[in-house]
Amino acid sequence: MPNQNFKIEKYTDKDREQILKIWEKSVKATHDFLKPTDFEEIKKLVQTINFNDFEVYCLKRNNEVAGFIGLVERKIEMLFFLPEYIGKGLGRGLTEFACSELEADKVDVNEQNKNAVKFYEKLGFKTYERTDKDDQGKEYPLLRMKLETTEN
Repeated sequence: MPNQNFKIEKYTDKDREQILKIWEKSVKATHDFLKPTDFEEIKKLVQTINFNDFEVYCLKRNNEVAGFIGLVERKIEMLFFLPEYIGKGLGRGLTEFACSELEADKVDVNEQNKNAVKFYEKLGFKTYERTDKDDQGKEYPLLRMKLETTEN
């Protein structure tokens, strides 16, 4: 990871408010394709999430969360950073941690989020399926991606 002042820590409920703020700021910075009404609807849904139901890890410096990753059954369900940390290599570090330590090998990405698609492709993920709508039935196509490995 580029900045060694960061450490990866398992989520606890004391991180909840920080990661909800990170989610909102990150989505506003990266998901410009979302309709405002859809954003508000998703935000309400995210606020009801029990993050203990996921394998969530936070990237922290001095107890401040810069970003987080969440998995279910080896699938990355969430990866969000404060906008000032996007593009600094920290997402790569957290994703590589999830792949090596938690055996993550899948992710769904909004097709319109071109930077996220490129990010996962650079890490070795390949699209194996495309949906016309997201998991909530909205008109946001998803690319289902799987980590390509040299193993058979």
